Amino acid sequence: MSETEPLSLYVPEPEFRPGDTPDYSDVKIAAAGEVDRPALNAKADDIRELAYPIIRVLNRDGKAVGPWADMLSAEELREGLRDMLKVRAFDARMQMAQRQGKTSFYMQCLGEEAIATAFRKALKPGDMNFPTYRQQGLLIADDYPIVEMMNQIYSNGADPLKGRQLPIMYSSKKHGFFTISGNLATQFIQAVGWAMGSAIAGDTKIAAGWIGDGSTAESDFHSALVFASCYRAPVVLNIVNNQWAISTFQGIARGKAATFASRGLGFGIPSLRVDGNDYLAVYAVSKWAIDRARQGLGPTLIEHVTYRAGAHSTSDDPSAYRPKEESDAWPLGDPVERLKTHLIGLGEWSEERHTQTKAEIESKIVQAQKEAESHGTLHDGDKPLVRDMFEDVFEVTPPHLLAQRQEAGY
Repeated sequence: MSETEPLSLYVPEPEFRPGDTPDYSDVKIAAAGEVDRPALNAKADDIRELAYPIIRVLNRDGKAVGPWADMLSAEELREGLRDMLKVRAFDARMQMAQRQGKTSFYMQCLGEEAIATAFRKALKPGDMNFPTYRQQGLLIADDYPIVEMMNQIYSNGADPLKGRQLPIMYSSKKHGFFTISGNLATQFIQAVGWAMGSAIAGDTKIAAGWIGDGSTAESDFHSALVFASCYRAPVVLNIVNNQWAISTFQGIARGKAATFASRGLGFGIPSLRVDGNDYLAVYAVSKWAIDRARQGLGPTLIEHVTYRAGAHSTSDDPSAYRPKEESDAWPLGDPVERLKTHLIGLGEWSEERHTQTKAEIESKIVQAQKEAESHGTLHDGDKPLVRDMFEDVFEVTPPHLLAQRQEAGY
C-alpha cells in the first residue's frame, strides 16, 4: 500500500453464509478430560492458559472422563436431564403460542439448555442471578411454577408482574432471579454491585451475571470487570457465546481477541471456557467458580461455548444470515442427547424411559398452558388492572405518580 492510497476498515465476516456448506473441521476442541482442574485458590496469572481451550467432561462415547468429572450422582444427572427436557418443552409451547397470537414475543434457548440448568444447581438459596432473556432454565431448574412463567408471558390477570414487563422478562427474588432488563450488558455491572453489597454487609451470598457474546462489546462489560477485579467481588460473570447476536456473528464483538474468556486476563480475573453443551462440564466449572466467590477468592469469568440452534427471537429470521444446516454441523452436539447417552451408558436410563419422561413432561407443560390461558392471553380474558402500574414501584409513591393515577381515574 502506497502513502497516497486511501485508508479502509476491515469488517469481519462469518465463515458461512446462506447457501454455503458449513464445515467446522478446523475448529480446535480439546479432548474431553484433557484440561486440568486447578486448585480453588489458584491465582489468575497461574491459570492463564484456561482462557483458551474448552473444558469438556463427556467424550464422544458419552463417558465422563478427566479431572472435572464425577461431581454429580446418577439421580442429580437424571434431574438435570428432566430440567432440560422441561425447558425445551416449555420453549416449544410458548413459541407456538406466539405464532398463534397469544403473546407478542418469545425467545427460545434451543441448544443452550444445559448452561442455565446446570449452573443453577451449583448455587445456594439467596444467591442472585442477573440474567438476560435466554436463561429461563435458571427458574425452571429451581422449580419456579411453570404456570407463573406463562402468566407473565401472556400478561394476563394472574401475571405476577401485573403486565409491567415485556414477555419473557421474569422476576423472582425468592428464586434468585433479578428482574430482566432489555438493555443488555447492564446485568454485569448490576451483578458486581450486588456482590459488592453482599460483601460489605458481611453476608455469604454471591451473585452471577449473564450476557451474550454480542453484549461484550458494550462498555458496561468492561466497567464491570474493572470493579470486580479491583474489589475482588464475590461474583461469577457468565458469557454465553452462542456464535450469533441477533444477526451478527460473534467475531464482530470479539474482534481480534482469541476468545471472549481471554478478555478477563487483562483485568487479572481467572477466566475459563467450557463446553456449554456438556451438562457435567458446565456444572463442574460453575461449581468451581461459585465456590471461589463464596470463599472470598474473588470473581471468575466463564465463557460458555454453545450454539443458538433457533432464531434470536420470534422477530428474527436466521435463514437470512446463516446456512440452515449450520446448527446440525456444530461440533459440540445436542446437550439433551449427550446427557441422555451418558445416563444410558451408566445403566441409569433407557430410550424407553426417555420417551416416557419426555411425553410426561410435555403433557404437564400442556396442562400448565391451559391453566395459564384460563387467566387470559394477549387478546383474550383477564388483564391486569390499570391502577396496578402505579403500585409496588416506589416505597412511597411520589406526587407526580399520584397525580397521574388520579388523572387516569384511580
